[in-house]
Amino acid sequence: MGFALTMESVANQQKSLKAILTEKKDHRRVLLLYTRDDAQHYSIQQQEALNEEKAGLDERDLDVIVLLSSLLMEPDRQFLMHDFKLNPSDEFSAWLIGKDGGVKQTYKKPIDVKDLFRIIDSMPMRRQEKSKP
Repeated sequence: MGFALTMESVANQQKSLKAILTEKKDHRRVLLLYTRDDAQHYSIQQQEALNEEKAGLDERDLDVIVLLSSLLMEPDRQFLMHDFKLNPSDEFSAWLIGKDGGVKQTYKKPIDVKDLFRIIDSMPMRRQEKSKP
């Protein structure tokens, strides 16, 4: 894929998206990136911006999962539509998921990484992490 190691593609996994997110709960934050095939430039733009801030991703325990519409299995698509309110006609959608498994923020266009970090750094659990020696 050519991007940071923290970026995953569900297409390469044997597990469902729901199972992957469940495993990460309580340990990692997740940024889910979804793009339609005809709008992959949004995902590439976002991934490149995130790749430039790999140290910040690591520091914030943030994994990035890339979802391309044509590679999604139907159960994963249904899960996104039901639990994340995905509209399959959207060109780009992203969800910031906290360590508690809850959606903290939803985006319809690529996110400025500094804004993303500011949001994460304002979360109570992140503030606790930063205060520990």
